[in-house]
Amino acid sequence: MHAVIDQIHPPSTHTASSPEKLITVGLLWHSLSSGNLGVGALTESNIAIVRGVAESLGRRVRFIVLGSGSDSLPSLAAELAQAGHALENQRVRLFRASFREQVRRCDVVIDIGEGDSFADIYGFKRFFFYWLSKNIVCSLGKPLILAPQTIGPFDGAAARALAKQVMARCSKVFARDQLSSDYLAQLGMRGNTGEAIDVAFRLPFRARRFADNGKVRVGINVSGLLFNGGYTGGNQFGLSIDYPATIRRLIRHFQALPEVEVHLVGHVITPDMRSEDDYARGLSLAEEFPGVIVAPVFSRPSEAKSYIAGLDFFTGARMHACIAAFSAAVPVVPMAYSRKFNGLFGTLGYDTIADCKADSDDVVCQKIVAGYTARARLKEKVRASLQRVEERLGRYEASLAQVLGAVVGK
Repeated sequence: MHAVIDQIHPPSTHTASSPEKLITVGLLWHSLSSGNLGVGALTESNIAIVRGVAESLGRRVRFIVLGSGSDSLPSLAAELAQAGHALENQRVRLFRASFREQVRRCDVVIDIGEGDSFADIYGFKRFFFYWLSKNIVCSLGKPLILAPQTIGPFDGAAARALAKQVMARCSKVFARDQLSSDYLAQLGMRGNTGEAIDVAFRLPFRARRFADNGKVRVGINVSGLLFNGGYTGGNQFGLSIDYPATIRRLIRHFQALPEVEVHLVGHVITPDMRSEDDYARGLSLAEEFPGVIVAPVFSRPSEAKSYIAGLDFFTGARMHACIAAFSAAVPVVPMAYSRKFNGLFGTLGYDTIADCKADSDDVVCQKIVAGYTARARLKEKVRASLQRVEERLGRYEASLAQVLGAVVGK
């Protein structure tokens, strides 16, 4: 039976009889309603981190989520309210006065770029939109912190110049890996930069208790997006493997092991965009492979992590699904398809990765099967790397403590 690992905040000692002024923290380009649970994981994690820092200063926080969605998360809002905090969700309308009004209410603004990166690889229009929002915050005199994220590349000369201009105005710019730190140095950015790690390592969870049936539970995150060849349908991400064939091969292999129970775990659930829906792909594969278990639709990222935390081994191509496993000390072999994977896990000294842009189908399967076979040793390797995670997130927390402490001292 799996023990429950409890990383949910303990009950706060705050009472209604101790009124205090809330610190107002704007969470720019965060989301409470994204079908991509990785984006939501960053939001829930940042809230947990900021909450912890504020409580260490004896204060409570009003969080204002400023993103592209307008749906809230009542369960999270209730948890925060019980501890004396508050949560609002406001849709960003950059060219309306309402955005500036919301920013003016904030003491501090933390920007995470909707979970991707601050770069121009998604097109100049998107880059300019994010750049402008950052400049508006700085122009209103609010401290702006870029939460740990991938920085760059900025391939266009104009984007490079604009990025340097706005990052120089930030109170702090945090890279989440060594590659991004090196890139910042190449840009000449040094005075206000720091290197931490992805905040999703701090996503709260309670490991799920599965029935004790003696099975080894193997979780496979199937990316609906990669299965369909990307948004273009034509191997958009330049994979070196036949992804659908590799996934079927892995399922077939693990199903053939009598001690194994296979769980297909979706981490992007978008019924209105079937081309990238992991859950829908899991259901179709379950028809091909009777006996596999399809994980349910999760209501929030911490619920997904709690499920993953109850598994015995994990592999997948959604980075934040792999982070969920890793940070819950579940042996994991990430299926990397972008620089983000290699940069993030390489920074932690964790090299057990199947590279879907360099390895063959055979090599990817061999690495994952080898990881499963050596899962006890892999678990110790994960635990050792988690010490680096704590040290790196400690840097981020120390910076937040300085900024929030200055607000408290006003």
